[in-house]
Amino acid sequence: MNKIAQYLNEHILGEVTSNEHTRQQFSRDGSILHINPELVVHPRSTNDIRKIARFTWQLAEKGNVLPITVRGGGSDQTGAAIGKGIIVNTVAHLNKIIFLSLKNHDQFVHVQPGVNFEALNDTLRSHGMIIPTFPSSCKYSTIGGAVANNAGGMQSGRFGLTGDFVERMELILANGDLIETTRINKHELNKKKGLQTFEGEIYRKIDGIIEDNQQLIDDRIANSTPDNAGYPGIAKVKERDGSFDLTPLIIGSQGTLGIVSEIVLKTSFYNSEESIIVAVFDDAIKARDAAGVLMSVQPTALEVLDGELFETAKNCGKKYLFKDQEIGAILFMSFNDIGDRIRGRKMKQAMKKLSKMDANIFNSDDYSTDELYAVRDVSSVILQSSSKGESLPPIIDGASIPAERREEFIAAVDELAKKHHITLPLQIQWLDGVIHTRPTLQLNTVSDKQKTFKLIADYIELVVSCGGNIVAESGEGRLKTPAAYAQMDDEVLNVYTQIRDAFDPFGTLNPGVKQKTDLKTLVAMLDPDYNLANFAKHSPQD
Repeated sequence: MNKIAQYLNEHILGEVTSNEHTRQQFSRDGSILHINPELVVHPRSTNDIRKIARFTWQLAEKGNVLPITVRGGGSDQTGAAIGKGIIVNTVAHLNKIIFLSLKNHDQFVHVQPGVNFEALNDTLRSHGMIIPTFPSSCKYSTIGGAVANNAGGMQSGRFGLTGDFVERMELILANGDLIETTRINKHELNKKKGLQTFEGEIYRKIDGIIEDNQQLIDDRIANSTPDNAGYPGIAKVKERDGSFDLTPLIIGSQGTLGIVSEIVLKTSFYNSEESIIVAVFDDAIKARDAAGVLMSVQPTALEVLDGELFETAKNCGKKYLFKDQEIGAILFMSFNDIGDRIRGRKMKQAMKKLSKMDANIFNSDDYSTDELYAVRDVSSVILQSSSKGESLPPIIDGASIPAERREEFIAAVDELAKKHHITLPLQIQWLDGVIHTRPTLQLNTVSDKQKTFKLIADYIELVVSCGGNIVAESGEGRLKTPAAYAQMDDEVLNVYTQIRDAFDPFGTLNPGVKQKTDLKTLVAMLDPDYNLANFAKHSPQD
């Protein structure tokens, strides 16, 4: 055991290790990157994390930077849950539900960051509540990770992203100080700015950044569409009435502005009854036209899945309800409105509209929810590739495209796929315009290593040219940063740099994440053995 591990073990309640096998276990997340940390810490309390942050701050003051990377379930797909310094693992001990409010007009849940998202929702469901923004990785990801990424999922088109449910949080600053972030009025802001502490310094600097760049923030950062690149939450920090809240900045910051130790989230009402429709079209354009028409019915979820996904699944032996029908695309929609009459009325309206279209229709009146969700979760089959050395890495998942540019974008994706000699079948969340696609690559070959970063750059350029955002459902992390920031306005990037410097002056908080990174550095981090083995006990789609 090295000296730092021994020192920290003497001063915290949790466990610190430099064991090689443990470090290897934490050297990978859900991305295609690999970084071996120096230490892994399993803190047992907020105070443990404070001591670790204070220790690394004091080292940095002397010119020795030992970075801190906070990690939940390790499902991050952008390399934001790995780092070369200290990995702080929140799952081991910081995984408790602290308080649950059941008051009708004030329902919320107070949790530690290592709580599993699905386990949290299971508890909430037993009380008639839910956080409906759960990502597809909810069975093996944490609520802290979802907040750090401002994650979304299949219901986010109706309910928003996870950050929309965060009311306040407890935050450990880079120097180990503990603060609470919540909305405060103008008088309280002035008191904060008057503090002769690191907290006071942060409030003064962030308020100054807003005042100096208000027009820029209004014109080029404030965005009604999902966007997690950089720190766009700066647009929500200060309201016109002078009230101030740092929480929007921390949401989606991927552990680069502070370490979240507790979170309070509001909840939504939960309904266990769900009505589902699956419509099979022989032409993808017809399916997309149908989705446009069906938006008026206000479904909870509405998705269009390329037929190519099902052809690939069939080649793996998978069989579906529609059997041998030719598939151009499949439309999946669900309703979970509280009240049978409302849900029934919407189902009737949707079925009436679909009856006028050339589609083969399956619904939950005749088929089980499991059978219908097996159609929607087709990726669970194809992500577990059986070909040696072949994988479908999540390098360009989760972009958002404005509805009026969607067809233009889809046509351009076809051309991009031809250019790179790959296939890029799409799964489109119609309500919020979030698009998923994964190429099939062999990361252990030189040609596909080179293709990986070229494809990321070309895809991001395409997304931006169509008025979209490349990081709609999570942050950019390490992987997407070079290409994403190459498309970013220099003035906007300068604002984001100032924000980061205000919170992390010594660069101890997850360096390399949400920062310009040399492409050669990323290539060196590329994991040729990338696979989904760490999550093998879960469906990749779940």
